Amino acid sequence: MGFQMQPYGMQAMLKEGHKHFSGLDEAVLKNIDACKQLSVITRTSLGPNGMNKMVINHLDKLFVTNDAATIVNELEVQHPAAKILVLASKAQQEEIGDGANLTISFAGELLQNAEELIRMGLHPSEIISGYTKAINKTVEILDELVEEGSEKMDVRNNEQVISRMKSAVASKQFGQEDILCPLIADACIQVCPKNPVNFNVDNVRVAKLLGGGLHNSSVVRGMVLKNDTVGTIKRVEKAKVAVFASGVDTSATETKGTVLIHSAEQLENYAKTEEAKIEELIKAVADSGAKVIVSGGAVGEMALHFCERYKLMVLKISSKFELRRFCRTTGAVAILKLSQPNPDDLGYVDSVSVEEIGGVRVTIVKNEEGGNSVCTVVLRGSTDSILDDLERAVDDGVNTYKSMCRDSRIVPGAAATEIELARKLKEFSFKETGLDQYAIAKFAESFEMVPKTLAENAGLNAMEIISLLYAEHSTGNTKVGIDLEEGICKDVSTLNIWDLHITKFFALKYAADAACTVLRVDQIIMAKPAGGPKRVPGAGGGNDED
Repeated sequence: MGFQMQPYGMQAMLKEGHKHFSGLDEAVLKNIDACKQLSVITRTSLGPNGMNKMVINHLDKLFVTNDAATIVNELEVQHPAAKILVLASKAQQEEIGDGANLTISFAGELLQNAEELIRMGLHPSEIISGYTKAINKTVEILDELVEEGSEKMDVRNNEQVISRMKSAVASKQFGQEDILCPLIADACIQVCPKNPVNFNVDNVRVAKLLGGGLHNSSVVRGMVLKNDTVGTIKRVEKAKVAVFASGVDTSATETKGTVLIHSAEQLENYAKTEEAKIEELIKAVADSGAKVIVSGGAVGEMALHFCERYKLMVLKISSKFELRRFCRTTGAVAILKLSQPNPDDLGYVDSVSVEEIGGVRVTIVKNEEGGNSVCTVVLRGSTDSILDDLERAVDDGVNTYKSMCRDSRIVPGAAATEIELARKLKEFSFKETGLDQYAIAKFAESFEMVPKTLAENAGLNAMEIISLLYAEHSTGNTKVGIDLEEGICKDVSTLNIWDLHITKFFALKYAADAACTVLRVDQIIMAKPAGGPKRVPGAGGGNDED
């Protein structure tokens, strides 16, 4: 014990077991490296020809997708710097619902270029100030590239909606967008409120049913529930609906009590009173004019018997969120316990019917007259993973619709915007004096990642495409992008490929912010992890997050 060396410096200050990295080599470049790894994963999924990833999460669930937001959510990213990129992409997903891949890939590209600048001898703070100037300039240029006349838009016009939605859906399901877009546009327009800014994404539901093919998909005005009705009545038209949040069953008494029964007659009477009570309740519901009862919990045998007798249709919706949506569709108010409903609490449906789609019985609740509050896109496909991916494409389409309700300006797609931004920023960097100019030039170069990746994913020669694009843009054709199917450069306004200005704006902004945040870090200090048993992946328990 006697001659043990006293710790000094950092060791003396912090508890033992901590980790500490500082300086350019250890902290900054390591952080940049981690972020680069993340962006390499998502980059190959960018664009319509993006490759799919197979991700198996900690619960052994398999995802096959090229949707960056799903990929990053399911990878449990450990590295603190890479987490910043994940947070940026989540912010983009929350804000716009599309463009998460652009955010991560672009931030990774910015950091990779920053690494080259650091190796050249620039200080991170100079790079940050250059990047900040560059992103402000980018926003200005982006506003100039907006297509004229696109700020006014009729959000209820199918064609205008589809032209803006097409690129978002095509990047998830290339080749299917002509089938999917009209479905999504139709569903969105049906639930669009008087003031489009209040559009609620949750009102467009997706029902995934195995079997058939994509061309069998359809849009239902109303809801599609994935279960059968409880009773024998399978179809009701133009009916009033009563919704009971708890189950439809005999209610137990509130207090515990013991009943002494002396003879068989008393037992019979006791059973009869119970029957009479339930009959009275169900009759009260039937007398109020309701033809459909929706229960949030179990439906008792006896209650069901009387429902049948009074020709009431019984539906069971166990998920309380579905129940809320059902109330929204029908305009009903959920009643807590089984009692006679007020006329105001009843909802109305045009038709409730049980149909068989691909061997699965589903209940379709249609409500076409009374304000379409919920709409369902019924997707058909051959496997679960295809359906999941289609659902993500629909999700992106609906989110794009929400964004275009807020701001309908569009910019040319297919990498036309990026090349133009790169060209204009390059010119801007020559006017700057000081060390910022190198950072701005690198920021401009980072935009080349988009056409390069699009070309590489489609198996084209990236260098050739980029030089062709630059040549076209320098002659003033600012709308020339890549036509991926033919592998040549074309004017995107003829191809009808547009991106929303708001998607690009936020994606680039979040990416630049994330890159600057990572560059600002110069030390990483990690305390010793707290003790206690470690969670063993694969073992049961401990999965509270889900």
